[in-house]
Amino acid sequence: MSNILEVDSVTQQYGDRQVLTDIYLKCQTGDIIGLLGRNGSGKSTLLKIIFGATPGNNKFIRIDGEVYRQPYKTVGQIGYLPQHNFLLNHLTVYKTVSLYLAADKIEPFLDDAIIGSLQFNKISALSGGELRYLEIKLLLHSNNKFILLDEPFNGVAPIVIEQVKVMIIAHSATKGIILTDHDYNNVLDVANRYCLMYDGAIKHIENKQDLVRWNYLTESSLG
Repeated sequence: MSNILEVDSVTQQYGDRQVLTDIYLKCQTGDIIGLLGRNGSGKSTLLKIIFGATPGNNKFIRIDGEVYRQPYKTVGQIGYLPQHNFLLNHLTVYKTVSLYLAADKIEPFLDDAIIGSLQFNKISALSGGELRYLEIKLLLHSNNKFILLDEPFNGVAPIVIEQVKVMIIAHSATKGIILTDHDYNNVLDVANRYCLMYDGAIKHIENKQDLVRWNYLTESSLG
């Protein structure tokens, strides 16, 4: 069954600055939407509004036709990876995983070359890259229909980034995913749809050449 997330009529203003203007975005199961844009263009703000952590001046968030003011308060709808770490430092990796997953899924989840040997370490003992990997994997293995990833590749070693990309693509079979990252190459690699935040609005990108036309990339950067 395909689920549909619709983000409609989103506006956000800080003082005299209009950050978001009448945003519309649609994501459904199988989508990996790469949200691109320069620093300060409103990418993180939009993800927070979709999740419900930031109210927005105006918004309509619909999941399978039902309107949600704060989707994160309804189990199984939207998972969100913020730029900051969100797991509790005093818990072990094993305890953390057990809080997120059903008992029969814990051992398969921990059968992992990166975090398997760390299961009895506290979250506070993990490196930044290990912690980011664990957070992403937990969200992708959750029962949420949609996953929002803000800077998922930040601080992650290149070899681990490739594993994260494989995970994202695999889980898009059952989820809709929206992600943004300062390293646009990683976004271009993993996404199957692209949107560009530009002057407070979303430009729906048909192909990578559009990113050149909107002065986000140069011809040479496309390789």
